[in-house]
Amino acid sequence: MTDYEKLIDAETWAFIERTNAFYPEDTGERTVAEPRAIYDRMCREFHAGYPDGVAAQTSSIPTPTHDIPIRIYRAGEPGAAVVIYFHGGGFILGGLESHDDVCAELCARTGFEVVSVDYRLAPEHVHPAHFDDAMSAFEWAAATYACPILLCGDSAGGNLAAAVSHATRGHKTKPVGQVLIYPALGGDMSRGSYLTHAQAPMLTTSDLHFYEQVRTGGVDRTGDITMAPLADADFAYLPPTVVFTAECDPLSSDGEAYRDRLVAAGGRAFWLEEDGLVHGYLRGRHTVGRARSSFTRIVDALQVLGHCAWIW
Repeated sequence: MTDYEKLIDAETWAFIERTNAFYPEDTGERTVAEPRAIYDRMCREFHAGYPDGVAAQTSSIPTPTHDIPIRIYRAGEPGAAVVIYFHGGGFILGGLESHDDVCAELCARTGFEVVSVDYRLAPEHVHPAHFDDAMSAFEWAAATYACPILLCGDSAGGNLAAAVSHATRGHKTKPVGQVLIYPALGGDMSRGSYLTHAQAPMLTTSDLHFYEQVRTGGVDRTGDITMAPLADADFAYLPPTVVFTAECDPLSSDGEAYRDRLVAAGGRAFWLEEDGLVHGYLRGRHTVGRARSSFTRIVDALQVLGHCAWIW
C-alpha cells in the first residue's frame, strides 16, 4: 500500500482537498453534463487571470464537417515559435476555458504564440474524432505559420500531442518538438504505476478504464496508435520530446516507457517524474511549490525546443 501521507506534502494535500470539494460523492453516477459543469466551475475557481501583456483571440478552424474552436494567445511580437496546446480532461471534459490561464501563462513566459484547441469530446464524439481534430489543427498551423511548431498537452491532451507527432512523420512540415505533461499514452495497465498508484489521489486506474470506455464507445481499439501512441511498433524519426509525470499518478509509467522507446529508436527524449505531485497539478502551480517549480521546467522545455535546441 502506497503511503501518500509521506509522499505528498501539505501544500499538495490542500490542493487535492480544494479540488475534491467541488465533487459530490455521487458524481460518477451522474450524466456527463453534470461532471462537465462541475469541472468547468472548478476551473473557473482556479483561474489565475492573464499575465500583463497577453492578448487572446477566439477563432475557429473550418473543416468539411464542422468548425474547431481555437483560442490564440499572443504577447508582444511573437514569431520565434508557436505552441499548439491540447487540454486535458479524459476526452470528456474541458475546452478553451478550462486551460485558459495555463495557455496565457505559457505564452507570456515563453514569448511564443499559443493556440489552444477545443477538440470534440466523448461520448457525443468517440475516437477518432479527438485525434482527427488534433490533426486538423496541426495541418492548419502548418499552413498558417512559417515558424517552428511545438506540440504540448496535459493528460488526454498529451495523448493527442504524441499521436499527432507519430502521424506527421512523413509530412513536409513536422513538429520541432513536443512537451507532454502527465500524458495518457496507452501503456500496460497490468504493471508499473498502474498498480503502484492504482488508488492515487486525483486519478485512479479505474478512472482510466472508465475514460477509455467512454472515449471508444466500448469498441476494442487495441493496437490503434492514433489512440495509444505506445502501441506503435516504430519510434524512429519522432520529434525531440520532454515528458513530465507526477509521482503519485497511475500514468507515470507511460512517460518512462515512452522515453525508453524513443531513445531506443535513436531519438531525443527526456522524462522527469515530479516527486510527490499528483495528476492535474498544473492547476496548483500558484499554490503548491512543487507544482510551481515543475511549471517553470515545462516553460523552459518549451523555450529550448522552440529554438530547436536540446540540453538534456
